[in-house]
Amino acid sequence: MKRLLNGIIATILAIGATVGLSACASQHIDMSQVTAVIDVRSAQEFATGHLEGAVNIDVESSSFASEIGKLDTNGHYVLYCRSGHRAGIALDQMKAAGFNDLINAGGYADASTATGLPIVTN
Repeated sequence: MKRLLNGIIATILAIGATVGLSACASQHIDMSQVTAVIDVRSAQEFATGHLEGAVNIDVESSSFASEIGKLDTNGHYVLYCRSGHRAGIALDQMKAAGFNDLINAGGYADASTATGLPIVTN
């Protein structure tokens, strides 16, 4: 019985690892359809390196709602941050504000790979 239980646990862990890895794999984003790439990190983080052409709108700023309010809700937006967590928060807030076409590209390195945009500094 203990062997069977260990086998089941090992199978579950293997499936979980496979699903987790495939979820992290970068996708290719067709940039011809993108209205803007938005870096949702702080201005200080943005200054250390960001995707070329990205707009900086800090999701943790009190002005986030007013800044996204200036954008076309029918646009196609790619969001990224350091790890993808804040981009997910921004995505949820933007959806609540009426945006429909949003992509969380994850962290800036993954976003660079997915979009083909280089990481630059100012």
